[in-house]
Amino acid sequence: MRRSTLPVLLIAVVAFVATACGGDDKNEASSGREALVGLFKVTAGTCSDATVTSGSYFRMIQPGGKPVEGPYVPNGDSPCGDKTWSPMTPGSDGGLRTGAFQAQESQPFDGGGNGVSKKITEPTKWFAVTFATATNEVDPQTNTKAKQPEIFVTDGKLSGDLSAYAAAWNGQHFNQGAPKPGGDVPGLTAGPTGTYDSATKKFTLDWTSQIVGGPFNNFTGTWHLEGTFEKA
Repeated sequence: MRRSTLPVLLIAVVAFVATACGGDDKNEASSGREALVGLFKVTAGTCSDATVTSGSYFRMIQPGGKPVEGPYVPNGDSPCGDKTWSPMTPGSDGGLRTGAFQAQESQPFDGGGNGVSKKITEPTKWFAVTFATATNEVDPQTNTKAKQPEIFVTDGKLSGDLSAYAAAWNGQHFNQGAPKPGGDVPGLTAGPTGTYDSATKKFTLDWTSQIVGGPFNNFTGTWHLEGTFEKA
């Protein structure tokens, strides 16, 4: 009797272990969530009137403000009629990569304090000094390890982790990820969210990240990227 039931018990145990180990993949598949690993190619922001009417841009919310309502910080170097909008253009990689870091340069500033890293976006002038963007394994502001950027799509809606995203400006570093490295979401930090069309590969990606510490403490960066996704 024992000999006849042992193989059955072993099969049952193996099946249980396999189900347990593969549970996350099955749940992800059944939920319709898909990891988008590749390049989110950025379309340059353009101003046809006072605001950025298409493409990618950056805005900064003043302390005590709110998304949409503001108030926002005006950037004297913006080409838009409404100076609170700063359009951005794609960098040497063409945009934001998921599943890999796009680290800042070993010397992230020039002699004038301008950010020089340009893999994701070209350095953008902000009050006469350029800010540059990068994704770093160790966040240069907090010296905390961050996750590789990841974006998921579920029924056309985007989510993920951009904790490694950072800006360098005027000789200073500012984490601009959502969530922050370690998972915190201080103040107005939220996202990423957005949309993705699997047929056209077009996407929009939005997040906000409140600055913690330094001269811009409690100011919040608002980031909007749009373009097309290119699978790795």
